[in-house]
Amino acid sequence: MNNQRPPAEFTDINEAVGEKWETETTPYERIRHVIGHTYRPLSAEAVADDARTAPKTARKHLNTLADEGFVETTPGEHGSTLYRRSPESLVVEQAADILAHVSTDELATRIQEMREQLTEYQAEFGVDSPEELAINQTNQALAESGSPQEEIDPERIREWKTLRRNLAFANAALSIGNAEQFVDGDRSTNDSVPA
Repeated sequence: MNNQRPPAEFTDINEAVGEKWETETTPYERIRHVIGHTYRPLSAEAVADDARTAPKTARKHLNTLADEGFVETTPGEHGSTLYRRSPESLVVEQAADILAHVSTDELATRIQEMREQLTEYQAEFGVDSPEELAINQTNQALAESGSPQEEIDPERIREWKTLRRNLAFANAALSIGNAEQFVDGDRSTNDSVPA
């Protein structure tokens, strides 16, 4: 004879996690989280649905986040407003992450190395940017419609683009790190800038 009990009713794990998230956070925190991981414009209703709150609440908090510079707004269809994470807040977040792991001295060294590598890419391809390279290739293909064109490794182009992006974030981090010295009161002089 088998004394095993029947299995308990199946619980949707996603719903259980969502309910826990809802009880442990405020609507503002959930909305900030949702929009913080969104890179395309969304309506307040879509954010509200993902954040498990009412559209009116989402709109209120999204407008607050827009006032803080965390979110930017764009016009949607029929006069609606769409919301997405602002590029500035992404740059600041990336810069803060870099500064949490790398000293400003080490960062300055890495920036110099990246600049040197960028110069190597420019010398190798004879142009200043991957975009300029693409334009040159297109123009060359149009001018020489019948002759074969030299194939450029797409992985090299991706590496070049990634290097430029990383250099931009590193420069932003270094600028913020240097500026923080003045905000934190680590000034070497007591000079003040007139307002």
